[in-house]
Amino acid sequence: MSIESYQNTFVQQVFADRIGGANYGKDTNIYKFEKIKRAKAAARQAFPDVELIDMGVGEPDEMADAGIVAKLAEEAAKPENRGYADNGIPEFKAAAAQYLADVFKVEGIDPNTEIVHSIGSKPALAMLPSVFINPGDVAILTVPGYPVLGTHTKYVGGEVYNVQLTQENNFLPNLDEIPADIAKRAKLLYLNYPNNPTGASATVEFFTKVVEWAKANEVIVVHDAPYAALTYDGLKPLSFLSVPGAKDVGIELHSLSKSYNMTGWRIGFVAGNPLIVKAFSDVKDNNDSGQFIAIQKAAAYGLANPSITEGIAEKYSRRHDMLVGALNELGFTATKPKGSFFLYVQAPKGIKGGETFGSGEAFSQFLIREKLISTVPWDDAGSFVRFSVTFEAKGLDEEKRVIEEIKRRLSDVEFEF
Repeated sequence: MSIESYQNTFVQQVFADRIGGANYGKDTNIYKFEKIKRAKAAARQAFPDVELIDMGVGEPDEMADAGIVAKLAEEAAKPENRGYADNGIPEFKAAAAQYLADVFKVEGIDPNTEIVHSIGSKPALAMLPSVFINPGDVAILTVPGYPVLGTHTKYVGGEVYNVQLTQENNFLPNLDEIPADIAKRAKLLYLNYPNNPTGASATVEFFTKVVEWAKANEVIVVHDAPYAALTYDGLKPLSFLSVPGAKDVGIELHSLSKSYNMTGWRIGFVAGNPLIVKAFSDVKDNNDSGQFIAIQKAAAYGLANPSITEGIAEKYSRRHDMLVGALNELGFTATKPKGSFFLYVQAPKGIKGGETFGSGEAFSQFLIREKLISTVPWDDAGSFVRFSVTFEAKGLDEEKRVIEEIKRRLSDVEFEF
């Protein structure tokens, strides 16, 4: 039977209000990434002989390091690693604490009480509202940004307050603009630096102000840091936990997905305030039974070898240089980020003497439809598109070819900004 046929049964009437209740599945709005998926499929069908250049995927284009893969194979063959991991193995926690010290100069983290593994960052963000949010409580999120913590805040009856990230403020939230009544009701402040999608990086001064604001307003800080080790041009990796007082007010989420090319492995960790880590661990224990022990041991190997990430960052830095140069030659105003693999670029207003773009989404659809270049639009705080330097290319020559192909396809268009 089709989905539509079941919409006439009792099943349609019993869905929870948080996902639409009796109207679940009848919403005609199309999610942004579904629109991109459909546009890509249509472009491929219309131009089957033309390469689609995917600059929208936020996923590494290479496999994990061979040493990590070999460690997984070794550990997967051991019978003692076959069972439940629950809230993690000591070996992984110790490696995570040492990683924070080696890469981010975060000292004094107790691996037993101040670190717990997670099956990637996304599930951790999904569970955290269950730790803190009661009906009517507020979580403060930045936009544009990653919405998972906000989605689950609403699921448990909380409210979301959005703070815009603007170019004028270097894509950092202006905490002083948060209304006093919101700050009073807030339980959580979600931050993400280096940032998705803007690529912006935080500073020690900014994190210091965050700590002061959080203490003054008694708000827990959740710093999502999956790109924290991917930094360029002399910028040192910065952890929120390296700032004095940060552990008093919050936690930091790390993931090996982006920094170690391990997206599908689903492994990360939560570190920081021991009481928060304990509470999160209790909620987590009722949500999952832990990641496969062999994956944790392979991840521990990776964390002990941060040079793997340094090599990955060199590649992304090189690609950023080429992409920024190409876009600026075409009339864009693109600035290389200091971290992440995202390049956030203001969308043009239109084409001289032709089509107009009223939003980043309109420009992104033009790029896919007419030029077979896939990007991700963001219109939460101005009209922007996000390019990702994780495009498929094996080696420098292939990278150069892809960038030159982008320039060639767009060279016959005169954009208006």
